[in-house]
Amino acid sequence: MTRIPKIKLGNHGPLVSKLGLGCMRMSSVWGGPTNDETESVATIQMALDNGIDFLNTGDFYGSGHNELLVGKAVKGRRDDAFISVKFGAIFYNGQWIGMDLRPVAIKNFINYSLVRLGVDTIDLYQPSRLDGSVPLEDVIGTVADLIKEGKVRYLGVSEITADQLRAANSIHPVAALEIGYSLADRQIESDLLVAARELGVGVVAFANTAEGLLTGEMKAPLAADDYHNHFSRFQGDNLTMNLEKVEVLKNLAKEKGYTTAQLAIAWVNAQGGYIMPLVSMSRRSRLPENMQAMDIRFTDHEMNMLNTHFAQGAILGSTYLQR
Repeated sequence: MTRIPKIKLGNHGPLVSKLGLGCMRMSSVWGGPTNDETESVATIQMALDNGIDFLNTGDFYGSGHNELLVGKAVKGRRDDAFISVKFGAIFYNGQWIGMDLRPVAIKNFINYSLVRLGVDTIDLYQPSRLDGSVPLEDVIGTVADLIKEGKVRYLGVSEITADQLRAANSIHPVAALEIGYSLADRQIESDLLVAARELGVGVVAFANTAEGLLTGEMKAPLAADDYHNHFSRFQGDNLTMNLEKVEVLKNLAKEKGYTTAQLAIAWVNAQGGYIMPLVSMSRRSRLPENMQAMDIRFTDHEMNMLNTHFAQGAILGSTYLQR
């Protein structure tokens, strides 16, 4: 199996695996079923065994369930894992109801996370979003205080603007930015990625397959109860035309002998040494395929073709990544 190389997580962070494991789908976030816990823990441990040490979770994933899973998986091997935790989102009955980024709330969240994870320190701690409800200085300053206290090692940020990234980094060095990025979602290239490069901030890129659009397995129309129906990208003629666009990626994958999803991950990986694809999975059987994607290389012709075909705006309709 592929051995995952290490990268430095920005100018201010440590060495971590170039591929990250997103643990969200191991828990029920939007009210759906919870995956088999034994298989989820085994998946995390198999990832660690193969050099994937970056584990991404959130205190609101399954109302703490996800952190408990990660805690079980890393028990007895804490030094093998780099744990990234998002905070601030509030869910009730499987529905997102808002953000709580008050300093007093953050100081409460961190203690619960430490207990659920069974650790003394969280490696990367980040607000899941900045919504303006609390001054940015207060949010980032509180995490900076937690770093001084030894409860957190590095500051991260998630789903923010370039201006917010610059402001946060001026208060305390930001190690990593977590953001959605794929062939279908390239809006961050014009400003946010530029700011991250300038500031020396690592990029943890999730949604590499654009919520399944780039897997080559989605078909129109979707089932009536499919959550994708909430977003215009997956509705009516938009979905039909978007899936036609994906045929180019499917054909290239067939030519190269890989799956379409692997090529989508490989494209993200190829965007720079400071960018980490964050791939969600909950079954061990998915691990070899996702790791193999890190070995895929594109010719200049292939890369130019993909970048042209999937230029910004080529995919019709919006998704939750565009706010």
